Amino acid sequence: MTLHDVVRFIHLLSIVLWVGSLVFFSFFAAPSIFKVLPREAAGDVVGDIFPKYWAVGYVSSVLALATLVMISLMEKNFPAVRVLILSVMTAVTFYSGLSVGTKARAIKAEMRAAEETSAKEELGKGFKKVHAISSALNVVIIVLGVALVFFTSRSMRL
Repeated sequence: MTLHDVVRFIHLLSIVLWVGSLVFFSFFAAPSIFKVLPREAAGDVVGDIFPKYWAVGYVSSVLALATLVMISLMEKNFPAVRVLILSVMTAVTFYSGLSVGTKARAIKAEMRAAEETSAKEELGKGFKKVHAISSALNVVIIVLGVALVFFTSRSMRL
């Protein structure tokens, strides 16, 4: 096994783990959690999972980008489309986790601390807006991730 083989394996593994976790959590885990648990408890469980969910994206995106650069240098070929897709996915993941996720957690904490019903309702509206942004960003990452898997598979030489 050559260094090139190891780098390609790490590249593929990072993409597969990242995109797979996005799809599994978004379409299977989160809906099941909200189906089985009361809404507030489900929100707590999902809220506890999110930092780990984003951490998978942070690590996977950096590994995927780094290994793609290494593969490009080894193969003397610059895959511009894949670099662009990975760069956008990475930026959106970091923004979603570090900015949008931070806002969502802060609003949730304020909602728990609020004593007045009107204040809770107003915070709830703010949370719904942040949640909508988070969901839209998640869809963008998933769609780009599926496209990345497609372009990566096309680039493989058997």
